[in-house]
Amino acid sequence: MTGGGAVVRTILDTGAGRDGRDGLVRRLVELGAGSRFEGTAGPGGELWFVIAGTGRLEPRTGPAIPVRRDTGVWLPPGARYRLSADGPGEFTLDSVSLPAGAAGSDGDATQPRLSELRDCAEEVTGDRRFRVLHGPSNGCSAATQFVGEIPPGRAPDHSHPYDEVVLVLAGEGVLHAGPADHPLAPGSCVHLPPGRPHCLENTGRATLRVLGVFHPGGSPASKNAG
Repeated sequence: MTGGGAVVRTILDTGAGRDGRDGLVRRLVELGAGSRFEGTAGPGGELWFVIAGTGRLEPRTGPAIPVRRDTGVWLPPGARYRLSADGPGEFTLDSVSLPAGAAGSDGDATQPRLSELRDCAEEVTGDRRFRVLHGPSNGCSAATQFVGEIPPGRAPDHSHPYDEVVLVLAGEGVLHAGPADHPLAPGSCVHLPPGRPHCLENTGRATLRVLGVFHPGGSPASKNAG
């Protein structure tokens, strides 16, 4: 990623300390009004989510595509792009790079695929709701990107068969995973390796809203007890 006026920060790299193996890499991209950045998606592809602001995504070929808050973007491996902030305020983007070789088979896709959160079907598991933006059912075989809503309270501990990173978008809570608990607030980012028992407890009065990305792709409802 390069470009004038863009600030790119690596928030979490799950491959660090894993004997050279790639993992999920979460970055926060911030662009001031009129700023831009450009680059090429990595060998595993990238999943983006617009947290705030409006902008325009220019793929290697074809017209520019408007993007706004709550837009999800799947960039296949090697896809070239340019992103410009065209609103009056700051443009903030969550970017998760997938491990090399995780892309699976999506045909010869080289163009970005967009998904608007408001257009995604709401799914329910227990008292929790989620909407899948990208996954195996809509052109992204490598991973799943979703937004989940957790009501006040605590669910039973559970684990997942996939590798996951979670970003808190709104609300407050506590992550129960292992011997120590960790407070959660907007901007908190956590890594949940496959098989690790955990629970995201909502300790506030408002909904705890989270953005999740995991691979291999599948359903966010897939879990094991304890």
